Amino acid sequence: MTQIRATDLRPFIRTIPDYPRPGVLFRDITTLLGNAQALNATLTLLAAPWLKAGITHVAGIEARGFILGGALACRLGAGFVPLRKQGKLPHATISVEYSLEYGIDHLEMHADGVKPSDRVLLADDLIATGGSAAAGIRLLQSLDATVVGAAFVIDLPELGGTARLEQAGIKTESLMRFDGH
Repeated sequence: MTQIRATDLRPFIRTIPDYPRPGVLFRDITTLLGNAQALNATLTLLAAPWLKAGITHVAGIEARGFILGGALACRLGAGFVPLRKQGKLPHATISVEYSLEYGIDHLEMHADGVKPSDRVLLADDLIATGGSAAAGIRLLQSLDATVVGAAFVIDLPELGGTARLEQAGIKTESLMRFDGH
C-alpha cells in the first residue's frame, strides 16, 4: 500500500474566495470529508504524532472539530469531549469567553467532561488566529486536565494561531499550511 502524505491531500481542500466576507479565502474541508480515502488518510496522519502520547480524551471544537475529533478519538482509543458554543450542552457546563475579530464569543464544555488525570488532545479542522483553540485549552486546563497538544488539518500561519499555542507551551501539529486568510 502506498503511503499518503499530507501534500497528497491538498487537492481535496476547496478554496472559496470572499467567504464569509470580501478578501477571505475560506479553506473548505467538506470535499476532503466526502472522500473516504482522503478522510482515512487524514485521520491516519492526524493520529500518528499522538499514538504513544497516552491520550485519554480528544476534545473537538464545534463543528468540524466534532467530525475529526470523534474519529480521531476512536483511532487513539480515547474518549471524546465536545467543546460547544454557549447554550448547546444539556448538563452543567463551564464556559470561557474569547475575542473574535468582530466581537466576543463563548465556548463551553460539560463540567465533568475531563478530570485531572486526563491527557487531552485538542482537535479542529483549521487554526487561524488561535482564539477558539486557546479558549478550548483554557477550559480543559481549568479542570486540571493535561493538554498534551493540538491537531489541525490546516494551519494559516500568517494569522499566528500556531505560534500563539506554541508560546503557551502547547505542541501543535497541522497536516498542511495555506498562505493567506
